[in-house]
This record gives sequence, C-alpha cells and structure tokens, in this order.
Amino acid sequence: MTPHNSAKPGDIAKTVLMPGDPLRAKYIAEHYFESPQLVNNVRGVQGYTGYYNSVPVTVMASGMGIPSISVYARELFSIYDVDNIIRVGSAGALHADMPLGSVVAGMSACTDSNITSQLELGAYFAPTADYTLLETAVEYARRSGTDMAVGSLYSSDCFYDDAKRSLRMAKLGVLAVEMEAAGLYVAAAQTGKRALAICSISDNVITGESMPPDERVVSFNEMMVIALETAVLMEKRRTKILSFSKKNEKKNEKKNEKKD
Repeated sequence: MTPHNSAKPGDIAKTVLMPGDPLRAKYIAEHYFESPQLVNNVRGVQGYTGYYNSVPVTVMASGMGIPSISVYARELFSIYDVDNIIRVGSAGALHADMPLGSVVAGMSACTDSNITSQLELGAYFAPTADYTLLETAVEYARRSGTDMAVGSLYSSDCFYDDAKRSLRMAKLGVLAVEMEAAGLYVAAAQTGKRALAICSISDNVITGESMPPDERVVSFNEMMVIALETAVLMEKRRTKILSFSKKNEKKNEKKNEKKD
C-alpha cells in the first residue's frame, strides 16, 4: 500500500490500463471486465481488477498531467510489480485529416515538461514506448481493421497553449497533443518496465472540432479494445516465457542429478 493506492499485494494485475479520467476507468471495468472488483479508490481514482477473455487486467485512472501519472505509474511498477502500463487517453489532433474518435499510438513523446531533469544525465532523454507493447498493439489493430496512426505525441504541461507550441510541433510531424505519455515513458524507463500510450482523438487543434465531455467517457471503444487485446497477448507471451524457463530449469536439474 502507498499514500495513493490502497490495493493489497496481488490485487493488481501484470498489465494496467490507465485512463486519465476515473469515470473512464469505471466504464472500462463495467463494460469489459468479468467480475470487476474495486481495489483502489484513494482520491477517487477508481482502480478495478477483473478479467478480460479470462486474463486478469487492472484499470486505474492517473489523473491529469505528468506529475500525477508519474506518481501512480512509478508505484505500480516498483511497488506492485506491474509489467505493463497502457495509457488509454484522449488527445488533440495536430493534423486536419485526423477525425474525432480516430486512434493514435505514441511511439515517442516530446514534452515541454521538466520531468527528465530528475534523471540528471547531463543530456536530453527521449521518452519512448516499449517496442514489444507497440508492436503487439499495432498487429492487433491491423488484424481488426482499425486504422491506428503511429508516431510521436506531444506531452504538454499546458492545456491552454498560449504560446502555440502545438502548431510548431505539428510542423515536425508530431501527431497529437496530450498531457501524460512522456511521464509514463520516463517511469517505465526508470523501473525497467514496459509502457505505451494509445489515445483517441477528442479534439482537432487545426479544425477546431471537439467531442463533448460525456462522449469522451464512452465513445473511445476502438482504443479500449486494442489496449485490452494487447493486455491478453502480453499475458500469453509472459506465460509462454515462464513455461519455457521452467522447462529449462527441469532440464538443468536432471543434468545436475546425472553428474552427481
């Protein structure tokens, strides 16, 4: 347990889906999980663990911004031994041809945050998604017929972009702006774990289109399913690796017995 998480050991699954909005966490648990159990509601983050296609998965909100997700992600990785965190959030498109509700995966995350300064590297660290998680999500999206864009996100500390930095990022090919991915990727790098941000487009910075707040809670189903199916595939991968390791251990034990 931590000051921010009342879950007990074993309450949290190996893969956590992390929306910013607690209501989206609740929606995912109620609409996709079998036997969802509320395992954490400190500060109202609505953390649930349940089963999706017979695989244990947890969903828990991060709140808004890099400082908030950095706390929750770091604790999940280092204290609850979570292997994978998949952000399932909203983002603002930086290109006119990206429609509302479309899905984007963050291969990397530019940021105006000072989050990487704590690493004291003497250089700039580039927050990047885990390749295995990204590849798994892309493969599922392709098989399901979902057109998921993949590229760089801009994780901004400023919701109201008076300096118009988002527009300059767009000229460099950055796909969308959001507020958490870079912090999540840094937390994963610090703990040697895996992270990926998958976002649905809720606004378009270029066209001015915007989705109503209540729609954002329930209409991002393609993004949610991609993340959930990725969690299932990652669990199968983990089980396969564990099985292979156990077989090798038994082989080594038999070899040692023969030597004795």
